[in-house]
Amino acid sequence: MAEEEFIANQNDYLEAGIHIATKVKSPGMERFIYKVRDDGLYLLDLATINSRIKIAASMIARYDPKDVIVTASRIYAIAAAEKFAEIIHVKFIRGRVTPGIFTNPLREDFTEPKLLLISDSRNEKQAVKEASKVGIPIVGLSDTDNSTKFIDLIIPANNRGRRSLAFIYFLLAREVLRQRGEIKSNEEFKYQVGDFELKSDSRQPMPAF
Repeated sequence: MAEEEFIANQNDYLEAGIHIATKVKSPGMERFIYKVRDDGLYLLDLATINSRIKIAASMIARYDPKDVIVTASRIYAIAAAEKFAEIIHVKFIRGRVTPGIFTNPLREDFTEPKLLLISDSRNEKQAVKEASKVGIPIVGLSDTDNSTKFIDLIIPANNRGRRSLAFIYFLLAREVLRQRGEIKSNEEFKYQVGDFELKSDSRQPMPAF
């Protein structure tokens, strides 16, 4: 993929560590690995990450915002995903998804999203389980050690790092607004990557498990 086709400078991807994965490889993630570092960490293919972010943004933009839910469970993902949800006006669920929220119409909190975006299939496996039961398409940020079962669109990426998660959700938010026609250029997007990062003085509690 030529550099001009990237939605951000390739150096920005590298500096955010978006491509630096784990030392563990799940079967569904092998195809996204570019190479292995000397220290054993897998590196993900930048062109694929870029392409999948664009596809995911286009997919999200096709839905009415009220029909999209984004989930996050890890502390850095919570900060990034919550900002993303705020900007594109979709629903955000922090921490573990309650069993039955997508499948039991008798629950007071029952909701019927048409698209689910998850930040980590390991910690958000209940969300995946719920959505897969009723056929809700799932877009998932997936590191090399994540299960890809039931994920319809995988965005291979470092989904643990603070800067990486902020950068991913920054790009997704910007591209969704562009796809919707709400902005015409990058300059019209009035947010910075830092807006999606957990602030060092935050007193945001960790989700309970």
